[in-house]
Amino acid sequence: MINNHFLGFGLGLRIPHFEDVLNGNHNIDWFEILSENYMVDGGKPRYYLEQVAERYPVVMHGVSMSIGSTTPLDTTYLKQLKQLMNDVKPRWISDHLCFTQANGVNSHDLLPLPYTEEAINHVANRIMQAQDYIGEQMLIENVSSYLTYKESGMTEWEFYNEVCQRADCLMLLDINNIYVSARNHQFDAMDYVNAIDGKRVRQIHLAGHTDYGDYVIDTHDHDVCDPVWDLYRAAVKKFGAVSTMIERDDNIPPFADLVAELDIAKKIAHQELPDLSSWNKETANV
Repeated sequence: MINNHFLGFGLGLRIPHFEDVLNGNHNIDWFEILSENYMVDGGKPRYYLEQVAERYPVVMHGVSMSIGSTTPLDTTYLKQLKQLMNDVKPRWISDHLCFTQANGVNSHDLLPLPYTEEAINHVANRIMQAQDYIGEQMLIENVSSYLTYKESGMTEWEFYNEVCQRADCLMLLDINNIYVSARNHQFDAMDYVNAIDGKRVRQIHLAGHTDYGDYVIDTHDHDVCDPVWDLYRAAVKKFGAVSTMIERDDNIPPFADLVAELDIAKKIAHQELPDLSSWNKETANV
């Protein structure tokens, strides 16, 4: 059974591909935008975004809410986010299970939280505050990590599940981030996938990374690797039809190359979900 929230297979909307998206011959179902890139009045990106949003479903993905910080939520940021939502009419919005700011300093990185009961209560309350402000459920994404806290008393997946349940938010499950963290912290990535509450998974991210042998960094500058494709196949088996997209933020290839890479995701999903062939994006009720 394909749920009403399934958008199909999408890509991140990036500046080098604006003309390809609007004028090329492709079968991309939807696009994800980085919210902060469009929180301005006018300009070339907003011009293209308005045209893309008229033709395709769009979702918004943020990197600056800093939902795990201890400082008050930035109401100026939330106001700008809500204004962009009003303008774009996204199918949903998302941000990350992390903090980016502390003591007035913006790290410009997605920093992990300690997996503690105190952190669960703290971040779940802040997600609820943000959802109340914007007036709808958010999707929260698992981040890749390169450190652990001695205070952590549970696994990342236990923490992620509990935060989303208490906040009553949805999940943006990043398969590459699971792989990266599994390599860095030496746990079984399948344990993570198998433990996730599938009822809350609304979207899946796929991406590439840089492998340094002893550790892996989530760089979004390579193609999706085979182990991540294998993990995606396992996720499709467990969660069914979930809106899936590929992120590429550096070393960006021609649009046609990303379309071909996304076709791999489509092929895997169709192999695992025979009823997917009956899905019609023109009649999907989102």
